[in-house]
Amino acid sequence: MPRIVSFLPAATEITYALGAGADLVGRSHECDYPPEVRSLPVVSKPALPLDGLSQQEIDRAVATRLASGESLYQVDEKLLDELHPDLVLTQDLCQVCAPSGNELSRALRDMSHPPEVLWLTPRNIAEIEQNILSIGAATGREEVARRLVDANRQRIAAVRSAVQGAARRVVFLEWTEPLFCGGHWVPEMVAAAGGDDPLGQPGGDSRRMTWDDVASAEPELLIVAPCGYGLAEAITVAKRLPSVTDAEVYAVDANAYFARPGPRVAEGVELLGHIFHPDKIEWRSELRPWERVR
Repeated sequence: MPRIVSFLPAATEITYALGAGADLVGRSHECDYPPEVRSLPVVSKPALPLDGLSQQEIDRAVATRLASGESLYQVDEKLLDELHPDLVLTQDLCQVCAPSGNELSRALRDMSHPPEVLWLTPRNIAEIEQNILSIGAATGREEVARRLVDANRQRIAAVRSAVQGAARRVVFLEWTEPLFCGGHWVPEMVAAAGGDDPLGQPGGDSRRMTWDDVASAEPELLIVAPCGYGLAEAITVAKRLPSVTDAEVYAVDANAYFARPGPRVAEGVELLGHIFHPDKIEWRSELRPWERVR
């Protein structure tokens, strides 16, 4: 079996979901699920100290760093080489989400035994499924991957069928200071769950918007899901939002269900379905990864 280093939390989750977690020998600093992955050596860390900063301060620091042509991450090239990976899992979709581009390419080029690199760049649910199948092929678990994809398709289809003809007006917020709409796979999740988000960007990058845009959309619900934030942080952010509409405001665990294109996307659709249509979609987990803020 290959020795795997994952620079991408979603890839780490997929690897474990396929039963290949024991093949992982290194991870990024953001790979934290399932919990047992935290015992692995950390091969990357943020180049900027962002702890304790507000969303606005994070946005400003990230924009300044990227404008200068510098990476947001540092790769421990010595440790990476010592781990002797056969396979590296990473992405080139978002410079903010995980190491990509020059810093990783340089580290891989200088290794004594360069590994195979699997680049994962999903823009929608179909491409998330393809990522699962690709990792399945790379780890010799093709059949397990196919079963996982089929099971997730069935779960999403069940939600879509239960809420058919009952769409609610929604605005999904991937960031709030400044405001960003939902992008890539998120609008597809919203639609499958019986929501209509006129500001979403299906299959494309999330984009900046204004509170006037949100008010003009006349949403019934606002979903506050700041990228990379767990539920507690999302609740704190949601409580600070201005009251520009009469919409119900829900904070959700973005890190677990929306920001990471991995196995829990189907569960994220179920979560949205329950929030949008609690009379039609039951939430069966013991976890409660959402809170109505107002």
